[in-house]
Amino acid sequence: MDHNEIRPLTILTTGGTIEKIYDESDGNLINRDTIIKNKILQRLRLPYTDIHVSAVMAKDSLLMDEADRKFISDTILEHAKRGFPIVVLHGTDTMDLTAQYCVEHAAKVSVPVVFTGAMKPMGFDDSDATQNVIEAIFAAHLQQPGYWMTFHGRLYEAPHFRKNRQKGSFESTL
Repeated sequence: MDHNEIRPLTILTTGGTIEKIYDESDGNLINRDTIIKNKILQRLRLPYTDIHVSAVMAKDSLLMDEADRKFISDTILEHAKRGFPIVVLHGTDTMDLTAQYCVEHAAKVSVPVVFTGAMKPMGFDDSDATQNVIEAIFAAHLQQPGYWMTFHGRLYEAPHFRKNRQKGSFESTL
């Protein structure tokens, strides 16, 4: 393995808090288009990573249903054919359900797939978005094929994690 080669990685965005933006017209935080390229990726120094961003949907995870989870799972499998690790940006409220769906319906994924999200949107001074995206990119390059989730310095094998609202983070279910 050439440690200096440029390694491709795919980021699939689905919406969620990590990509919410403030709508000045009505004062709400909403999902519209992916903002990861302008808000995080352009600030990072990743000279050995070629990142491809694909917007799957722009939806709050509380509004996702089984059809959305199937679409995300199918999209993961389609992108996995390229052989690149995948990071999935997802809302934290139902990220565990989507990861579980993927494990149950598309378990034979050929690349590492790492889910992550944020408790506070990009653009907030105390947002955890950048930290979580960096951790997910790093984990995606190191992990074996399968489904994973990284958050606040922890890595979980899917579907063995759940949101802990009191701690404002995630915890293992094992």
